[in-house]
Amino acid sequence: MEGRRILWIVAEDWFFGLHYLPLAEALVTAGAEVHLAARVGQRGPAAQIAIEAAGIAVHPLTNLDRTGLNPRADLAAEAEMTALCRRLAPDLVQTVAIKPVLYGTVAARKAGVPAIAAWLPGFGYVFTGSSLKARVLRPMVSLLLRRALGDGRVAALALNTDDQTTFARLIGRTSENVTVIPGTGVDLGRFSVSPEPGGPVIASFVGRVLREKGVEELVAAARLLRQRDIPVRIRVVGAPDTENPTAVTEAELQRWTADGLIDWTGPTDDVPEVWRSSHIAVLPSHREGLGMSLIEAAACGRPAVTTDVPGCRQAVQDDETGLLVPLKDPAALADAIGKLVFDPDLRHRLGQAARFRAEAEFGLDAVRAQLMGLYRALLSDRSTAR
Repeated sequence: MEGRRILWIVAEDWFFGLHYLPLAEALVTAGAEVHLAARVGQRGPAAQIAIEAAGIAVHPLTNLDRTGLNPRADLAAEAEMTALCRRLAPDLVQTVAIKPVLYGTVAARKAGVPAIAAWLPGFGYVFTGSSLKARVLRPMVSLLLRRALGDGRVAALALNTDDQTTFARLIGRTSENVTVIPGTGVDLGRFSVSPEPGGPVIASFVGRVLREKGVEELVAAARLLRQRDIPVRIRVVGAPDTENPTAVTEAELQRWTADGLIDWTGPTDDVPEVWRSSHIAVLPSHREGLGMSLIEAAACGRPAVTTDVPGCRQAVQDDETGLLVPLKDPAALADAIGKLVFDPDLRHRLGQAARFRAEAEFGLDAVRAQLMGLYRALLSDRSTAR
């Protein structure tokens, strides 16, 4: 990577900082000149400060609207990305998530960037939603994905084998031509095993508070657990993502908390402490790229209850590192949580196996090595081609 210039195009600086910063830091350490293009400051200045402190140059994108439906705005965002690619002349562009993949990939091609990688960390609302908006957007986004990646010149990345198959079908490739990278890596030192806390059993949800993350099903399960007099606290850690069409409102969270169904604590910068003070991880999501909260909980030796859907079933092995339940089934969710509440030996067995698997498959060092190997191959191939 020595002397290479790499540009990441991501929708939000906070999202990059939360998930991808350790990977980019490894590129800096390897001698690359790393840049980030993203919207900045939507959740305050902390993300940009941390990214720049890591030696990464930040370029604000002023036209990108990650959830908007205005074609003129999207074309303006593509033009902005194209101009940046021409000015920076990077050796490689890495795009992440739907809009950066759709428009940043095309921008990089227009600018003549020799190596491009497109990473979809999940398919989200457009492909999982049942609303009219989602149904209308689905064929449009599928067409745009094929436009951006269909000719095979761009490396396509997914987080799990289900998404690998879906991504390949959407862009007209075979599955073997989509690379699976299992998550963005978990810091096994920061997320370390600790004994279970004393007191009542706590089952924690960590993430953006969205309906597509299964928050409504979790609340319904909490109501059933209370009716059954099962001694467990359901804790929700995270903030509503107001730009997401499936966002849960703060008023709903406050009402559920006031009703004693959940304990909503808001977002945190110390996720390891959440797992140290929890007994169980819970994520009843409708679909994930690869549920990072599940992997981080696993690294801390905590078993998980999650849905048997793409991105969750890759993170949790049923009855080995946690329990899988059917999608949108509050009763099954309550049953699984209750089972772990009353069986500390089972929690210990599953949690111990979860840590072993995190060490073997999801550690940050392994993911860094895989991504840098891919980049070296792309850069070598493009250099040979020229």
